[in-house]
Amino acid sequence: MVAVGCKKGLVVSNNEKDSEFYTMADAFIALANEQSKQAEQGKVSATFLYAAARFNIFIAASGSSSVKEFASTKSKSFEYFIAEYRKMLEEHFADYLENYEEYIGNKNGSVN
Repeated sequence: MVAVGCKKGLVVSNNEKDSEFYTMADAFIALANEQSKQAEQGKVSATFLYAAARFNIFIAASGSSSVKEFASTKSKSFEYFIAEYRKMLEEHFADYLENYEEYIGNKNGSVN
């Protein structure tokens, strides 16, 4: 079983996303699907979360002019990244709920 690519109509934040955004997201999903052929999906998921956290902190640090300024951004940075991730989880959960049989297949159950 592989993850489904992004739907262009999904809105993952208040900012308008262009086609490059979805192309990059689909590339990450394709990489995860490829890695899932050789590793457990849970491990692939954990690795992606770890890498995203590492890169996001790099973004926060590189946008700061000093370690003191960087340290002062911790609370706001965490709030931002956690809120964005929660919105994305909510959006994709709803998408998979609506399209479960298409994405996953019927596994003798119903949503109700």
